[in-house]
This record gives sequence, structure tokens and C-alpha cells, in this order.
Amino acid sequence: MMTMTTQMNDNGFGPIETILPHRGTMLLLDGVSACTDETLTAYASVRADAWYADADGAMPAWIGIELMAQAIAAHVALLAMRAGGRARPGVLLGSRRYEAHVPVFARGAWLRIEVKELLRGDEGHGAYECSIHHDQEHDHEQNRGSVCCAEAVIKVYQPADFQSFIEGSFGS
Repeated sequence: MMTMTTQMNDNGFGPIETILPHRGTMLLLDGVSACTDETLTAYASVRADAWYADADGAMPAWIGIELMAQAIAAHVALLAMRAGGRARPGVLLGSRRYEAHVPVFARGAWLRIEVKELLRGDEGHGAYECSIHHDQEHDHEQNRGSVCCAEAVIKVYQPADFQSFIEGSFGS
């Protein structure tokens, strides 16, 4: 059986480490399977030995907002790479409502994270409609056996000068 990582790398996006700056235990995505100018689909697996795992090896559903944020970062990075550049660092501003339909993402689950750009402002502000699905049958091409586990509209910001933005945030 082909592993999920191999399937994703075969889609031409390369290893997730070449897309996102996250490293070690903070890199939650396994890879990207699709990307357009307005959308991205990424995958993550729930690891029983991860820092977030509960006694049953599950991922608390509240971590889903970080999965969504990393998928947004991957979208921004891939668009920048396609244009011949690099993505500027950004921040998650928040969400009015993060709605989890399950309390945890089960141990060993393959999660499909979908993000769709709703807004991109000239000053670096953006908004994405996001969802997390548990692909129960590993049929990622046809999305059979998929259950929606979480949804949100996430607001993000890419300041023109990230260092000044961070320093200003701590100075107030």
C-alpha cells in the first residue's frame, strides 16, 4: 500500500518542509494534495505519540484551528513560490467561531484540511473558509467515507514588515 506522504509528494508539491517553516513537533501537516489560486487541500495524520495526544492517542479538536492555519500558510507559500518568490511570515488573527463537530480527532485518523480564500487585502489581511474532514476509507480522490469534523472562517495577516509588527505587539 502506498503511504500518504508518497501520494502527496507524487502530486508535485514536494515535502511539506519545503513549503512551511514549521519544524519538529510543531509541523502538523503531512503534505499538500491540491492547490489552486483560491484553494488548498492538505492532509495530516493523528499520531498517538505526538505531544498533543490524550490517553487514547487522539488529537483534541481545538488543535484543528492550528491545522487550518498551517494549511492557509501552505496556500500562501505555494502562491508565492509559483510567482517566483517566498511567502512573508504571517499571523493568525482569529475566528469568530471555530465549530468542532467532534471532541477529538481519533488516533490514526487521516484528516483532510480544506481552505478557500474569501478575501485578500492589499495591506496583508485575508480570510479563509476552512474545514477538516476525517477520510475514513483513505479514498482521497473521490472523498468517499468522509465526515466533516470542524469548520471555521479564519482571519490572517501578513504584515509588510513582520519584525516591526512583532516588536510593536510586545511594546504596547
